[in-house]
Amino acid sequence: QIASMTAESGHWLPLQSELIGTRNTKPPLLIWQAIVASGWGAHWNLWMLRLPSILYTFSSTALLAFFAYHLSDKQRSKLRNACLAATLYLLFFSSFRYGRAYLTSAPETFWLALPMWWVLWLRVRASRTTHTVLAQRAPLGPLACTLIGVALGLGSAYKSFALVAPAAAALWCAVLLSEPRNNWRSTWSVTWRTTLGLAWASAIGLGIFALWFVLDPEPAAVWQEFVLAENAGKMSAAQGYWHAALYGAYPMWTQLLAYPANAGLLALPVLGFFWFALTRRVRQTWTQLSAAQWVLLAWLLVWLLIFTIPSQRSERYLIPAMPALALAMVLVWQRIAHLWFWLTLLIALPALIMLSRISWVMGDIGIASRPEVAMVLIVSCLGVVMACAGFFYKKLTRTATLLACLALYASFGLMVAPLSTPQAGYSQALQEQMRGQRVAVPNGFTGQYERFHFVLPGARMTPYDAQGRNTGALYPELPPAQRIDKLLEEFDAVVWLQDQPQETAPVCVPRCQVLAQRWHVKSRHSSGEVTLNNLWQAQEWLFRKEWLVVRAR
Repeated sequence: QIASMTAESGHWLPLQSELIGTRNTKPPLLIWQAIVASGWGAHWNLWMLRLPSILYTFSSTALLAFFAYHLSDKQRSKLRNACLAATLYLLFFSSFRYGRAYLTSAPETFWLALPMWWVLWLRVRASRTTHTVLAQRAPLGPLACTLIGVALGLGSAYKSFALVAPAAAALWCAVLLSEPRNNWRSTWSVTWRTTLGLAWASAIGLGIFALWFVLDPEPAAVWQEFVLAENAGKMSAAQGYWHAALYGAYPMWTQLLAYPANAGLLALPVLGFFWFALTRRVRQTWTQLSAAQWVLLAWLLVWLLIFTIPSQRSERYLIPAMPALALAMVLVWQRIAHLWFWLTLLIALPALIMLSRISWVMGDIGIASRPEVAMVLIVSCLGVVMACAGFFYKKLTRTATLLACLALYASFGLMVAPLSTPQAGYSQALQEQMRGQRVAVPNGFTGQYERFHFVLPGARMTPYDAQGRNTGALYPELPPAQRIDKLLEEFDAVVWLQDQPQETAPVCVPRCQVLAQRWHVKSRHSSGEVTLNNLWQAQEWLFRKEWLVVRAR
C-alpha cells in the first residue's frame, strides 16, 4: 500500500499510506524497489515485485557456494561442498518463509554480508600465501572501510539503522579474532586501526541512512513513526526490562533457538551442528580454529547476542547471519550425528503424506485437476522413497534428508498452485465490473487486505476485520446476517468468507446476489477446530469459499 500510494503521488518522498502512523515503518529503499519494479504503478505484478528479492537471494547463494568451494580442503569435495552450501541456505525456512510478495529480508542479508565475505576472502587468500606480511595485515584500509560503510548504509536503508550495530560489531570481532597473534604490540595496532576504520564505516552507513531525514519533506514524521515507534519502542517494556526478558512475550531463552527456527525443516540438523560444536570444540584449545572459522563464529555469535538485548525479540532478526550458519555446517557436515537427520526424516514422512492427502481432497472438491493432484502425489512419493532410503542406508541419510525437505517444499508449492491460477480467481469481465467500485474485503491483520488489489485490480478496498478482534472491524458486534446487510448498505460489493463447511451460500441470500466465488485457505483456527478425529478430512477445516456479493436487484 505504501509503495502504490507513493507511486500515485508522483514523488519519491514523503512515503504515503492510508493507515495513520504507518507511512514510515520501513526505510524508503524497500519502497522505492517496489515502485521501480512496478514502473511507477503502471503494472503491479507479483512476479516483478518478487524478482528483486529472488536476485538478492541467489546472489547471496552464489557467494556462499563460492566460499564453500574455496574453504574445502580436498579437491574432489570442493564442488560437492559448494552445492551443499547453496542447498542448505535455500532450504532454510527463512529463505522461504520471509520470501513474501514484497517485504523480505533478502536485500539487507546481501548487503550486510558483503563486508564479512570480504574479510573471509582475505583470510582464505592469506592462508594460501607464503607471504607473512599479507597474512598479518589488517584488511580494513581507508578504501575498504569506505566501501564497507556504503554496504552498511544500503543494508540499513532497506530495514533499519539499528542493523549497523550488529553488522559492525560482528565485523570488528571477525577481524580481530582471525588475526595472527604474534605479539601484543601488533595486536594492539590491529585493534586500534580496526576500531577507527569501523567507526568510520559505521559513520558512513548511518550517514547514508540519515539522508532519509534530509530528503524527506516531513522529517519529524520519520522520527516519530520510524525511530521512536518502530525502533525505540522495541527496546522498552511496560513490565520492566528484566521481568519482560525472563517472563514476557519475548523471553531471552527463545532467542537461543532463533537459528534452528529460521532453519525450519532443517532445525534438528542445526541443533546437531551446535551440539557437535559445543561438545567437541570446548575440549580443544581455541587456537586450533582456523581464521575462516573465527570469522564465522564471530558472525553467528555477535548477531545472536546483540538481538537478545531488545525487549522484543524475533528469530527473523538473525536472518542476515544465516549464510554463516550454512557455511559453518558444510565444514563439519559429515561429523553431525546421524540421529539428527533420522529425526528430521521422521517428521518429513508424515508431512509428505499429509500434503498428499490435502491435494487429494482438493481434487475431490474440485479445486485441483487430476494432473495437478498427480504431480503432488508423484513428488510426495519420491520424497517418501528418499526418506525411507535414508533410514535403511546410512551413507544416504544426509543426502536423503535434504531431498526429503526439498520434496516437501515442492509438494507444498504444487499443492497450492491451483489456488493461484487465473481460473481460480475472478474473471476478467468481473474485474472490469468492479473497477472503481467500493468493495469491503476481509482483513486478518494490518494490511492483509492489500492482497485483494491483485485479485480485483482497480477496485477501492476498505477492510473489515473478519475476526472482529481489532479496531476498525466494522460492526463486529452484529450477527453475521445483520453485519453483511449493513456492509452492503455502505459499499457497492462485499467479499464474504464462508464460516462453516455446510454453508452453501452467504447468509444474506436472497437479499443479496452472488457474483462469483473462489476458494481460499482458512487460517487462524479456533481451539478444537482441528482434532485427531478430523485431521484426515482437510475439507472440514482447511478450505472455505469466498463469495463476492452485491445487493439484490
